[in-house]
Amino acid sequence: MDVIPDETVDAVEAVPGVHLTQGASGEEASIQRFYIEPGAEVPEHDHPHEQIGTVTSGTLTFHIDGEEVPVHAGDTFVIPGGEPHAAVNEGDVPVEGFDVFSPPRVDPDWGE
Repeated sequence: MDVIPDETVDAVEAVPGVHLTQGASGEEASIQRFYIEPGAEVPEHDHPHEQIGTVTSGTLTFHIDGEEVPVHAGDTFVIPGGEPHAAVNEGDVPVEGFDVFSPPRVDPDWGE
């Protein structure tokens, strides 16, 4: 079993106000934590990985296929690989949660 202690991993500000922390990675999946400040936006992007996540606090509004899809604290979501998507924190509090990627996303471009 591999454990990645939280204090050994630094968050990266991928875009202004969007903080991502790469977590553990296995053969089939990887996990990252996100912290998105009020008003911050994740620009539209896509990746080949299936993305499954949960919001643990706040509300994150995804923009997919011309639709706005709010995901509230406690909700889970899945985005198919290759699906263009964006997200914004339209609230007054930070949004926090976790994403799981399959196959593993061990070298995301935001890490550069």
